[in-house]
Amino acid sequence: MAKSTGIAETVRRLCEPVAEELGLWIWDVEFLKEGARRVLRITVDSEEGVNIEDCEKMHRAIDPLLDEADPIEEQYYLEVSSPGLERELKNEDHIYACEGWDVEVRLYAPLNGSKIFRGVLLPLGENGEIRIDSNGNVMEFTKASVAKLMTYFEL
Repeated sequence: MAKSTGIAETVRRLCEPVAEELGLWIWDVEFLKEGARRVLRITVDSEEGVNIEDCEKMHRAIDPLLDEADPIEEQYYLEVSSPGLERELKNEDHIYACEGWDVEVRLYAPLNGSKIFRGVLLPLGENGEIRIDSNGNVMEFTKASVAKLMTYFEL
């Protein structure tokens, strides 16, 4: 397991109870390098959506918790944000949460001459396939073939 993945999981476990107290859930935790700096990005969501005040409350609540637990040895910037309308779906929980949403599937290799497909996200297939309804045509993609799965929003 990569070090940053272990840090992200540790931070998730520390912060989930705090998020729940605030009526939020953790969408994602990333510990990454952006330029010369390290960033701990915690993305939160709720049934009603998330605004800047929710992010600020979460930031204030977890900052001392992270300082005390000290799961990260190096200096980093803490960011708390919402996933936004257009969000990457990285795991099964994300897929379940966004069933019925408009999504874009980006493939590693072309299928019928295209690497990008759009449609409405359907429940996962029997073997975990990502399924969409694209203009009445149900399409299935193995997880291994999908480079990126994102929701999208059009006005």
